[in-house]
Amino acid sequence: MPDSTSLIADTIIRTVELGLTITGAAIDERHTWITCRPVEQDASCPACGMKGRLRDHRIRELVDLPVVGHPTRLRIRLPRFTCTNTACATKIFQQQLVCAKPKAKLTDRCTRWILQRLAIDRMSVAAISKSLDIGWDLVNQVALEQAWELIYADPTHLAGVRVLGVDEHKWKHRRGDGTPGFVTVIVDLTPNVDGTGPARLLDMVPGRSAEVLRRWLAAREKSFRDRVKVVSMDGFAGYHTATTEQLPKARKVMDPFHVVHLAADKLTMTRQRIQQDTCGHRGRSGDPLYGVRRILLTRMGLLTDKQKAKLDAVFADERHTAVDVTHWTYQDITAAYEHPDRRVGKRWMYKIMCRIRKDLPAGVQELGQLGRTMWKRRAEILAYFDTGASNGPVEAINGRLEHLRGIALGFRNLNHYILRSLIHSGQLQTRINAL
Repeated sequence: MPDSTSLIADTIIRTVELGLTITGAAIDERHTWITCRPVEQDASCPACGMKGRLRDHRIRELVDLPVVGHPTRLRIRLPRFTCTNTACATKIFQQQLVCAKPKAKLTDRCTRWILQRLAIDRMSVAAISKSLDIGWDLVNQVALEQAWELIYADPTHLAGVRVLGVDEHKWKHRRGDGTPGFVTVIVDLTPNVDGTGPARLLDMVPGRSAEVLRRWLAAREKSFRDRVKVVSMDGFAGYHTATTEQLPKARKVMDPFHVVHLAADKLTMTRQRIQQDTCGHRGRSGDPLYGVRRILLTRMGLLTDKQKAKLDAVFADERHTAVDVTHWTYQDITAAYEHPDRRVGKRWMYKIMCRIRKDLPAGVQELGQLGRTMWKRRAEILAYFDTGASNGPVEAINGRLEHLRGIALGFRNLNHYILRSLIHSGQLQTRINAL
């Protein structure tokens, strides 16, 4: 029967959930040392199941959660037994713990704590290793091994995925080490489309090409490929080709962000060309078109009266007509996406594409390029209004991965980066808490 002091200590440190009870404690300059033993003695042989005879005790040390900000070590006194079954191959065995795997250096709840700090609090591995006073490599190894089990070894990881988002992501900015600088990011947009939660990162594949996405899709089970109904992507033809081959029944959606960005690029190119034609040089302070370069890319509903007057003054010059025409097309495209009734927005977008696809007057060649591109991809562009699938959450995850790289001060190992990214943005909190 533990005394009242041990009971209080067990309550504070919650050693009961580890199957242990505290028998003593000590501190040194760096650690809090907790001496403990199993609450119940189990003398059953793991091989034959017969009760063994107590032989001696061994001390096993484990890293546990910090106590009041100080690293903690458990010094567990474990009994060893001699098997009484003469026919059993196991002669001597040690009682196993319920709180840690054999040969593990950390308790299971400490492993869970590490993943929680990485996934929820966005802590760096260096900060976690300092809190536990263990090596960076050990923290990283434990996190990556557990992440692999939670993701790739979990048969339900891809369950329920109906809407995919695909995009490229630059994970490193240095050359010469033989690894691709880009990866293909694959995201589950189903929760976002259904309104049940945020999008989650499913996987990251080295490289960015049709073959990369084709191989990833081909490696998945047929039931998964049949379940995917919508794939949202940017204008990259390689992803479009791979999706068409591997998911012939899925509807492809060209993301609104990239359509608007394409229109904005054409508007900027038109402004720069007219700037050169009228002034003979690149934009400078005081040039009319250079002075409205940011206003041109702002939605009309967000402009102040002063900004609108500035635009009107610039467009009053007939030499700027091409910029005026391209600007209003850009504004029409953004307005079509913003319309609260998607059916109306879809009709509006279709009329815009019909208007700019051909028979445009001279001097608006960039607008003509935009019209031909949009008409070629009109099915994917209009599919957004029917499905509501957007790569916006994918871009958000890309931004969070940039933050992760900043926390870690960069990565050199691509496999480590992929698994850390999945911990960071894979919505694994529920599964981590259940460990």
